[in-house]
Amino acid sequence: MKKIYMQLALGMIVLGITGCGSAASGTAPMQEQISSDANENSPVASETAPGAVNTPAARYQQNSITVSSSENVTAIPDIAEVVYAVRTEASDAAACQRQNAESVSQVIELLRSLSVEETSIQTSDYFMNPVYDYSNNRARITGYEATTTLTVSDLPIDGLDHILSQSVSSGINTIQSITYQASKYDESYQAALNAAVETAYQKAQVLADAAGCSVGSVINIEEISNYSNARYTDSALANKYRSTAVKEDYALADTAGIMPGEIEVEASILVEYQLY
Repeated sequence: MKKIYMQLALGMIVLGITGCGSAASGTAPMQEQISSDANENSPVASETAPGAVNTPAARYQQNSITVSSSENVTAIPDIAEVVYAVRTEASDAAACQRQNAESVSQVIELLRSLSVEETSIQTSDYFMNPVYDYSNNRARITGYEATTTLTVSDLPIDGLDHILSQSVSSGINTIQSITYQASKYDESYQAALNAAVETAYQKAQVLADAAGCSVGSVINIEEISNYSNARYTDSALANKYRSTAVKEDYALADTAGIMPGEIEVEASILVEYQLY
């Protein structure tokens, strides 16, 4: 036992002197060597034991540094997605459904006449409900209400105000949302990822220099940002179109020029580097 303690103390002194350089030497840690000499039959200490290299202790002994990095780039929105609602009412279900289908067809024809591609028009929702009269403490069906939701995507922002105003006059009851998007979002996100990698390496170098070490190769890199198509909703403009008081004004004249601003595209990563 006294011999083992002396070997342990000597190993700790050597490891403290070598510092970051011990990871690059390629030699096994001194403590693991001593444990193997002390008991070659031990399944924990043996270097040939299955899974020994992948144990948490072995991974911890490798000199490394982990840094996180986030970078933003801006993208200019150039397309929009508009969600329309076409609502109709009638005394019976069949008439209500027929009238709703006719109104939807009129809207689709209008969008086509405004150079909107048919592939950009999607029926995203449809429902029909009875309309009740709750007078005299009893529920009585007085008619039916049908609503079809149309999602129109890839609309160019240039001329969007004209499309919106014409849509209101053709049978659209509600514009539920107006969302701006960047068609070149992928390119912007890749630029943000590149910038994040550069920033991560710079941070690792600063930390390594302060510790008297050098940054080696990348051990692991992980993308931790949520990839989603850059977008934001113009709630103010959509709320204006929801107001029945201004629908006639919008039908007679185009709205003021739309100013979509910019979209921030963020990329976040986690990088582990080797130290030596």
